Amino acid sequence: MTTEDPAGAATAADLLRRLHTPEGEALLASLPDYAEEDVIALTRRLREAGTDPALAAAALTQSRLRSRARGRLGPLADRLLHTAEGLEQATRPAVARRHAARFVDAGVEHVWDLGCGLGLDALAMAQAGLAVTAVERDEEVAAAAVHNLAAYPGARVLVADATEVSPDPGDGAWLDPARRTPGVADARGRTRRLFRLADLSPSWAHVQQVAARARATGAKLSPGFRATDLPEGTEAEWVGIDGDAVECVVWWGAAVRDPGVSAVVGASTPEGADWLTVRPVADPPPPLGPGEDPPPFLAEPDRAVLAAGLTASLSAAVGGRELDAGTGYVVAPAVVDLPWARWFEVEEVLPLHARPVRGWLRERGYGTVTVKKRGVPTDPERFRSELRLRGGRGAPAATLVLTRVGGTPSALVVRPLPATR
Repeated sequence: MTTEDPAGAATAADLLRRLHTPEGEALLASLPDYAEEDVIALTRRLREAGTDPALAAAALTQSRLRSRARGRLGPLADRLLHTAEGLEQATRPAVARRHAARFVDAGVEHVWDLGCGLGLDALAMAQAGLAVTAVERDEEVAAAAVHNLAAYPGARVLVADATEVSPDPGDGAWLDPARRTPGVADARGRTRRLFRLADLSPSWAHVQQVAARARATGAKLSPGFRATDLPEGTEAEWVGIDGDAVECVVWWGAAVRDPGVSAVVGASTPEGADWLTVRPVADPPPPLGPGEDPPPFLAEPDRAVLAAGLTASLSAAVGGRELDAGTGYVVAPAVVDLPWARWFEVEEVLPLHARPVRGWLRERGYGTVTVKKRGVPTDPERFRSELRLRGGRGAPAATLVLTRVGGTPSALVVRPLPATR
């Protein structure tokens, strides 16, 4: 029997619990791949077959969410139950396995996942042989987590506020504070992201209180976390995979391997992911100064490296220099093959004004542009419109980098170079 609300309708959590039953799982397995144009006909067919309309709607919602989740979660998406907001904060499986390995290496046997969401991190921990207590205050999300962790007897789900439970001193703690505003969605249905530490729930102060008690603690934060906010003695990893910066994880206690900051860059493989770590350099080369001409090749670091503030590590690795402090673009005399950098050949350096850029592009027959921008307040779309290029069929496209060169606002015309590996 399901619990009903005062109006007599089953709650969203009730419907997820029904999908967790053999009846619900059979219904999900019977559905074809989700296609928006087929929903009306499929709904009619399910009703004609006698399926409870509320359960049919819940199953179709899961079908849609699974389709949406495959890009992030891969084949695992079709074995899980999801919620829309839970999916937005779900950890990618290869990244979750990295988290779990930290706790295994720290020597803990039991981890409290405080704010577990759909349970992706808890799942990786359970698969790594750890006992897990997954805590989630949202009853609907917790119902999904129960299903997602059901195959692991060492994992349990508690419906509670993460601030109301506390790990034992010998345990590990994992926190994924909410970084979105519930119920406030954009045009694509995604809830609004939060970037300030002051907006986290549980609060940043509570995260640090948990870390002071547990043997090993990790907290998943936005890639926008600032290294200047890193507590003393802790470690922060900015993690990227397949070109996306997905998180910054701060580690405390026995989970710390190398205090300070680093960037971890991953590339997906059939088995999971290959990872490499980028660390700060002791004596980074200075950026270009006023009046200095840039060398002929430009490198852009992986987004995780950029988010970690480690552009100087790229400069040192390629024998280059940053175009200007804080721009994130490095120029070098030759291309150095690195999996965490993308290369361009610099064709021309122009003043950051539409008129000279427009003249240079028109003279060479360019019809369209891709605009990249960092370190200047220029609006890329407005700048593009001011170029007034007349791109006909077959007209070549140019790539512009709007930034600073030795302190001077500039527009660099660059040509993307193919990756060598």
